[in-house]
Amino acid sequence: MIKLGANTVLFAGYDLETALKHISWAGYDGAELSAIQGMCEHLDLDNWQAQAAHIKSLAQDYDLELTAMEEARLDEERLLKAYEAAAAIGIPVVNVGSGGKAGSDEDLAAQIDLLGKMAEKANEFGVRLCVKAHVGQSIHDTPTTLKAMAQIDSPGFGIDMDPSHIYRADGGEDVVQALGAVVSRMGHVHIRDCPAASKGTEGPPGPPEEQACGRGGIDLAGYLRVLHEADIDMVVNLEVIGAKEYELSRVATIAAESRGYLNACLKACGAR
Repeated sequence: MIKLGANTVLFAGYDLETALKHISWAGYDGAELSAIQGMCEHLDLDNWQAQAAHIKSLAQDYDLELTAMEEARLDEERLLKAYEAAAAIGIPVVNVGSGGKAGSDEDLAAQIDLLGKMAEKANEFGVRLCVKAHVGQSIHDTPTTLKAMAQIDSPGFGIDMDPSHIYRADGGEDVVQALGAVVSRMGHVHIRDCPAASKGTEGPPGPPEEQACGRGGIDLAGYLRVLHEADIDMVVNLEVIGAKEYELSRVATIAAESRGYLNACLKACGAR
């Protein structure tokens, strides 16, 4: 079964309850909590104990499953806090990028080693560490993702497949074909659209409104079809960045429009 959620980073300019309320009103099944230092900390990992009960209460009030947490950085100290918080709150997945620099074999080897170590620690807490290919970082495309998959066998490790980064990576891969290569180890999906002109540029994903699903050049319908055909349980969380200064109605529109498009894609392929 494919569940649809939204990362609260879209509502970076608003408090957590506002984010969860509008994610629920848009019709999502769940929410991913943003714990991204310097961007959006709806979950403050340095003070998570004080938030835990409130977060669980809000999720219950708005009938949302807490599907994941995005910590973003492959940082041992912060990840240990993230695992502890995830285990206590009931969050199954913690998402990160690999860090390091694209094109550096030394960085890639070091980051894969660290991912393996932190995946083992995630498993001890009963959560899963998922990494996504990220433009500019050590793991940035399908070949580097496959190297990590080959070297890390921990059950605490998974792939967070984000088609927007694969689309924008040097070479501009076909995201539908790329999905098939990594689906066996996937634990999470981040999803958004990007302007067609961004394909293969390693540039930014575009302004928030152009990240709304269905507005750009990524074959998200084909991507979801392949995901459905793989017959696996998966959470697909919308991750739109850069809307911190947007008025609330504009942010809510992006959330609702994206959910409508993704839901229609799932219905078209028989997933709903």
